Amino acid sequence: MKKIFALALALALALSLMGCASAPAAQEPAAEGGDGYKVAIVLGVGGLGDESFNDSMYDGCQLAMEEDPSITVQVIEPTEVAEFEGHYMELARTGEYDLIIGSGFDGVEAVTKVSGQFPEQQFMFVDGDCGDLPNVASFTFRDQEKAFLLGYMAAQKSETGKIGVVGGMDIPSINMFVAGFEAGAAYAGNGTTVERKYVGAWNDTSTGKELALALYDGGCDIVYQAAGGSGLGVFAAAEEKNLLAIGSDTNQCLIDPDHVFVSGIRTLNYIIRDGILAGRDGTLEPGSHSVGLKENGVSYTCEGSNIEVAQEILDSVETVKQQIIDGEITVPSTLEEVPTFIETYCGK
Repeated sequence: MKKIFALALALALALSLMGCASAPAAQEPAAEGGDGYKVAIVLGVGGLGDESFNDSMYDGCQLAMEEDPSITVQVIEPTEVAEFEGHYMELARTGEYDLIIGSGFDGVEAVTKVSGQFPEQQFMFVDGDCGDLPNVASFTFRDQEKAFLLGYMAAQKSETGKIGVVGGMDIPSINMFVAGFEAGAAYAGNGTTVERKYVGAWNDTSTGKELALALYDGGCDIVYQAAGGSGLGVFAAAEEKNLLAIGSDTNQCLIDPDHVFVSGIRTLNYIIRDGILAGRDGTLEPGSHSVGLKENGVSYTCEGSNIEVAQEILDSVETVKQQIIDGEITVPSTLEEVPTFIETYCGK
């Protein structure tokens, strides 16, 4: 997989810039290396400790430094979206960094603006499509594909015939997860229904828990979290109700093995690692790149969970996974596409 992502990164990399405010001073590096290739990474709102997206990005930096101790990484943790552009502007203005890394749908506009003002600065952007900017390589994930497998599995695992999803925000990048999850549940063909709720923030665990409790109280026995740090509240609700939950981005089965029975996976950390190494080697190229099941960019895991999933269910999920890879199933990426998918593939 490392080779795959090294090639993928060589096809696309150069960062995005986010936000629009004054440029706060860079923080002390949360990771350190030698005096060679210098990287700055601007995390998403919520920062480190989300045990999801941001922690996975940081892990990628650590992996790169482990491979090459001459790499140094400056870590920036914004507290609100309005800070993004200022951070990118300040980092680019210093001219000190060989590569600036950013992420997220809410940073695309900022990176477009700042990269235009600093054409010699190389950027890498993940989880957002920056198009054909000459100095930005962006990576997007076909998250709907892994979410489809999670919905398909959850529909078979559910005992109530009702499952739920808590999204961070009602936006296209999150509704990609929701659409895949709903389509997967429908594809299971047993009449399982899906309820959805949105937190409206990435770092509000209290609201995440409240919404998950409402879903559980409404009859859902499984809730999928696609809400970043807010999703930790879903796991707290699952523990309180002694029901099941599904994790995102990293192996969140390890957070609560007695209630999280499966987790969606993004190989975000390897994308970051390989991007840094490709930048160091001078092989980064601008442009957009999409990764899904076929490219091993997304997947799922039950590793570390104490919840038993019948082998028959696991086997069926693997069969469906291969059908997606082979192009036999095209997973919808928007909520608007779900009804057509159900009509086409489920006969409804």
